[in-house]
Amino acid sequence: MGPAPSTNLDRLDREPAETKLKLARQLMADDPLPFFKELRARRPVLVLPECTMVALYDDVIEMLNMPKVFTAALYEPKMANGYMMSHDDDALHYREKSIMQGLLNRDDLPKVRSMVADICKSLLADAGGRIDAVGEYCRMAPATIVRDYFGLIGMHRKDLMEWSYWAQVDTFYNQPFDIVTPEERKRITASHDAAAEKLGKYIQGLILAKLPASKVEFLAAPLRRLWQKITHRQKGEFKDDIVTRMMRTTFPAEADFDLKRVGVNAGGLLIGTIETTAQSTVQTIQFILQRPELLEQARNAAQLDDPSQFDGIVWEALRYVPISPYMFRQTSCEYTIAKGTEHATVIPPATNVLALTQSAMFDEKAFENPDEFRPGRNWYHYFTFGYGAHECLGKYVGMVMIPEIVRQILLQPGLAAKAGIVYDGHMPKSYDLTWQA
Repeated sequence: MGPAPSTNLDRLDREPAETKLKLARQLMADDPLPFFKELRARRPVLVLPECTMVALYDDVIEMLNMPKVFTAALYEPKMANGYMMSHDDDALHYREKSIMQGLLNRDDLPKVRSMVADICKSLLADAGGRIDAVGEYCRMAPATIVRDYFGLIGMHRKDLMEWSYWAQVDTFYNQPFDIVTPEERKRITASHDAAAEKLGKYIQGLILAKLPASKVEFLAAPLRRLWQKITHRQKGEFKDDIVTRMMRTTFPAEADFDLKRVGVNAGGLLIGTIETTAQSTVQTIQFILQRPELLEQARNAAQLDDPSQFDGIVWEALRYVPISPYMFRQTSCEYTIAKGTEHATVIPPATNVLALTQSAMFDEKAFENPDEFRPGRNWYHYFTFGYGAHECLGKYVGMVMIPEIVRQILLQPGLAAKAGIVYDGHMPKSYDLTWQA
């Protein structure tokens, strides 16, 4: 008999310490599910020089339930003005997330889904049977929602898209455990800094211009002129949107939600929406188009009045093609993960830890027969919108926006891809689609 075939972990164990992370990231990028399955079976906690990876569902949940131990400290240098996402289970995070969740009224969701459908239909009609699904559809649709529902008006949607893009790239894919050259790190940081400066100036003008005239009547005319200068508009009325709701609401001083915090959270709505939605939707579209039987099932479900069956297909697809296979945290103190088990591991303070959420979604503890594609699974075991204290603020908006964007393009007759998604690093760059217009 010959030698037993080499496994991914065998390869990783033989790899020199200085290149182990590069190999692990390559395995995660090229064929993550077999690698994660092996980790769950043989090494649920993988310790590398640059980071520790946690693969089992129970251990991922344990991590994400303790934001003061497994912290978002790595976000802080990337986020200006103390945005709530860089805070862990403190007064600011609790207060501002609660305020924003109330303003993002879930009663709006039918209206939001209808808005998304109309936006997508318009984009597809204008495209005339051919579109770059990344830049012209999957980014443009959420950018329009950011403008029309969130209320970040007055700027070209491509500017909103660029600002969201660089914030996402720098915050989530320019970390110590990302395989990026020093030159590329500098370029990403500089691009994010430039985008953040433009966004900051825009938000200042937006907030000033949206201050209700009843509160600052003596400033109304100059502010109107300022807004017209910024947006190149001669006239136009403000309507109900999330930023306007923030401006209309009077908070007591003790709530500590002044105009500066309004501006910070307005910027957060932009940054957290466009790029995440774009990647979720374009990868789901490709996943379905590559599977003819699933495509037929999805198209049939897309024609039903009740969207729940179609939505279930989208959420199950995103288990296979999430925007990222992990969420990262940094330990604030020493902690033993999986205490009492055979794989219990002591994690030192200041360790970067990757919670392998895609692996967790293929754990039998989370889902029965996890290797099967089964729409309609238990929603609460997905990690599509994160988990715990840092679960996505706009989760419920995303729950109608993401599937509706996918639904509208799958309804186009003869939809086909010329080739696969083209990526720039981790981020989708282009994906050419055609259909019978």
